[in-house]
Amino acid sequence: MAKTATAYKEKMKELSVLSLICSCFYPEMQKKLEHEFEDMKVKPINKRASGQAFEVILKPQSPVSDVAPTFSTSPKRDISLEDIEKKLEAAEDRRRYQEARVLRSLAEKRDHERDVLLKAMEENSNFSKMAEEKLQQKMEQIKENRDAHMAAMLERLQEKEKHAALVRRNKELREELTA
Repeated sequence: MAKTATAYKEKMKELSVLSLICSCFYPEMQKKLEHEFEDMKVKPINKRASGQAFEVILKPQSPVSDVAPTFSTSPKRDISLEDIEKKLEAAEDRRRYQEARVLRSLAEKRDHERDVLLKAMEENSNFSKMAEEKLQQKMEQIKENRDAHMAAMLERLQEKEKHAALVRRNKELREELTA
């Protein structure tokens, strides 16, 4: 088939380009455009509205042709059952080897993913511990601020009580002096 296609290409190169161009300008010449070669016949087809169409008819090769097709076929050899079994065993070994490679690859990926997961869990744990420590520090600061605020309010209250006691005592002294 490949030789036929090659021969077809070669013969198409042999067609006169001038005759193709002339057929466009002189449609009456189309009937004369039929070309015959040794193993092929080319005739135009006037069925297309745009462009040209040709029919290529390949002739069968003559039996006396000096260029006979050569088909390269490998000689058939007898294959024994042992050879077939050896080939099957070799194929099975290759399959097992490939399967082992795939399993190793999957195991490596699984180990890598496990390592990544453990690292992520460790980082998450560290982050959680750090966040918890920061939260405890904030709570302690809030408690200290609250205690300091309460102590300041208590101190002011005690000062007001002292002032009120002083004012009462002065009031009592004034009443005793005025009475």
